[in-house]
Amino acid sequence: MEGFSAIPVFIAVVERGGFSPAAKLLGISKSAVSKRINQLEQNLGVKLLHRTTRKISLTEAGEHFFEHAEIANNAAKDAEDAVAQLQGEPQGRLRINTPMSFGRLHIAPLIPAFLKRYPKISIDMVMSDEVIDLVGSGFDVAIRSGNLVDSNLIARKLAPLRSVLCASPEYLEKHGYPKSLADLKQHNCVLFSFSRDLREWTFNKEGLSEAIEIRGNYQVNNSEALQEALLQGIGIGRLPTFVASTEIKAGRLTPLFPEYEMLEQSIYAVFLERQYMPAKVRAFLDFAIEYLGDDEPYWER
Repeated sequence: MEGFSAIPVFIAVVERGGFSPAAKLLGISKSAVSKRINQLEQNLGVKLLHRTTRKISLTEAGEHFFEHAEIANNAAKDAEDAVAQLQGEPQGRLRINTPMSFGRLHIAPLIPAFLKRYPKISIDMVMSDEVIDLVGSGFDVAIRSGNLVDSNLIARKLAPLRSVLCASPEYLEKHGYPKSLADLKQHNCVLFSFSRDLREWTFNKEGLSEAIEIRGNYQVNNSEALQEALLQGIGIGRLPTFVASTEIKAGRLTPLFPEYEMLEQSIYAVFLERQYMPAKVRAFLDFAIEYLGDDEPYWER
């Protein structure tokens, strides 16, 4: 079929909501995208898209075509993946999305080692704390934590996500050590604004839970920024161990209430369900688990 090569372009336009974002995703010009869509419509003899200055939408014919185009496109990807598995060495472009702090501290350092092992793979990594749509954004793998809600994604655990309560020695010397969880109410608590329990910290011990309402004069949506506030003696804060472990080992942060555990979650790599997992994706997942340490991550050793 002459228009088959235009299917990925058409799908990108629909999923990204316009010619410009589709062009950016595909790495081609906006005019090239427009030309391919026009040719596709001419070949089919129908209008697939309603175009306005602000947005595009599918015509009735476009909706029918999109439904079948997705099936054809996924079948083509499965065919490519099946052949790639026979070629032995993983290869191709791998697009990765990762949160900012975890990406900078732990994913970015593993990428050079990964590329040395798999030189035929090229990496396009985007670090952002925004939860992206894997399908619409064209990513192969995304690093996520906590509760996963996308039912059409497959998740593979990379490492545990544990938190620790800590403060700088200077802050504790000036304001005193909290002797009980209730004492936290008298301290300035630095808050992570993306937390679901922003104003409440929950502690677990021997199967029992205790929730403490806390307050403070600073909240921020980045763990490294939160850590910097703690290092400068602003207050007490809850940090993921993948951020705090280095400063704790160096003595610049002091962990508090080690007899209690805070909420534990997991760090996952998520990817689209495919009949044949691309070799480049499998290679990255296996390498990341090996590098990070699985259930015993290197930052907690």
